[in-house]
Amino acid sequence: MNAVDTQVLADAWKDADESAVRAGVVVRTLHPAQCPEAERVLDEIWGATVLTAPALVALEHAGSYVAAAFEGETMVGVCVGFLAQPLGEALHSHVAGVVSGTAGRGIGTAMKLHQRAWCLDRGLTRITWTYDPLVARNAAFNMRRLGAGLADYLVDFYGEMVDGVNAGQGSDRILVSWPLDVPLPSADSQPASAEGVPEVLSVGPDDLPVVAPLPAAASSVSAALPADIEGLRRRDPATAALWRVALRDTLVPLLDAGWRLVAATRDGHYLLEKP
Repeated sequence: MNAVDTQVLADAWKDADESAVRAGVVVRTLHPAQCPEAERVLDEIWGATVLTAPALVALEHAGSYVAAAFEGETMVGVCVGFLAQPLGEALHSHVAGVVSGTAGRGIGTAMKLHQRAWCLDRGLTRITWTYDPLVARNAAFNMRRLGAGLADYLVDFYGEMVDGVNAGQGSDRILVSWPLDVPLPSADSQPASAEGVPEVLSVGPDDLPVVAPLPAAASSVSAALPADIEGLRRRDPATAALWRVALRDTLVPLLDAGWRLVAATRDGHYLLEKP
């Protein structure tokens, strides 16, 4: 285990507590009797069984992170992670979500900051997790709010998924790595807009993806995301599926060539820089 500076640890718990107060919740780790309710909440969020109560009990018993956000006595969010390689350094956060009607209140932030403080308490200094690279709000949250950075682009990582969120849409994921023993980023630490940066992927008429060639002299480029991919999946799943291929075919060759994904802008773009 890493030795964590006592002030860093104190600041992390302060960040977590203040975030929970702003969100109007209490975040705490679960005991086995609460795991059936956590399973039910996860089922409600994803429309399918993500983790069973026995699996949650086993993870908690083995020392993994199994926690939930409560509004009064009502469980409104669940966050679960397990120890990862290198042992003693990292936690992999497998799932985190909030129930319908509570998005935008900061409950997700409260859970992640509680997870961060819990890890630092145990000498863990990094959390990894995956997210769907097409979900613009998650990209902005991960990179802008938390300061997590891209570690890898994983093509069809989970294979075909059948839950209510991901069915029929492929499972490309971005793996992010979040350093925990540094201050959270300031509000202006990443650019708010991709204005003036050449677009290699843009949103065209009828929300269709439009791919453009890489400008020969460009040292930075941007890739736009649909404003609401989840809504697009509900009303036009065929177009949403085109976005999966377009983003993959845009980002993967650039990343393989050494370009770095350096930011997610507030206006829904990834920014990439040439090495």
